[in-house]
Amino acid sequence: MPKLSAALLVYRRVGDGLEVLIAHPGGPYWAKKDDGAWSLPKGEYAEGEDPLTVARREFAEEIGQPAPTGDVTDLGEVRQAGGKRVRCFAVESDVDLSSLTSNEFEMEWPPRSGQRQRFPEVDRAEWVSADVARVKLVGGQVPLVDALISLAGSG
Repeated sequence: MPKLSAALLVYRRVGDGLEVLIAHPGGPYWAKKDDGAWSLPKGEYAEGEDPLTVARREFAEEIGQPAPTGDVTDLGEVRQAGGKRVRCFAVESDVDLSSLTSNEFEMEWPPRSGQRQRFPEVDRAEWVSADVARVKLVGGQVPLVDALISLAGSG
């Protein structure tokens, strides 16, 4: 069975367009990757868990502040290249990213060294236009930005 993930697509209106909040994964594997490497704040959940609750929890863990409240729109689900299914919810808010504090994970680094190091799950987050998000996000998440634009207007 494919892994399930829940995401929160936070957006704000800027002039005649929209900006979306995207996050860059931390750790040595992603350090030099940019286009096609960013993601919406998200995390895995088990069958039977409420995806919106998980999306809010994961946002808080990855961005370091409570998930925005407000009217939430269910953007549906996409399947990423590796098979993971991502259920996404959109909420309009203006989140201050100046104090990003992500949770951390531990891994052996360098490989086969026997040394364990800790890395932030998200090393940075940014507000970007929909056009920039389409380039920066992993391909499987781009349709979620397009769904948001269809519902909220202007990209």
